[in-house]
Amino acid sequence: MRIEEHPVLTFDRSEKIKFTFEGREMYGYKGESVAAALHANDVKVLGHSLFKHRPRGIYCAIGNCSSCLMVVDGEPNVRTCVTDLKEGMKVELQKGKGEIR
Repeated sequence: MRIEEHPVLTFDRSEKIKFTFEGREMYGYKGESVAAALHANDVKVLGHSLFKHRPRGIYCAIGNCSSCLMVVDGEPNVRTCVTDLKEGMKVELQKGKGEIR
């Protein structure tokens, strides 16, 4: 689900970008965040809480919380709501606090 029309904002959807999430090929557009592209591809759960393992999705969308932390191209703890989508990016769910490389 993507916002198609907005009274103030414009969306440039001229450049399609392929990426993978948990091994599945997906696509987004240049200028989108990783979290926005995942949401548009019907991925609503971006992780789970540390202690009660409850599902987490997009919450603040400005990089202040930790609800969207994922592993991106092997790097843990990436705030996907403020990370630009790039061609060929490999996105994975993060389990726990993430391992330091």
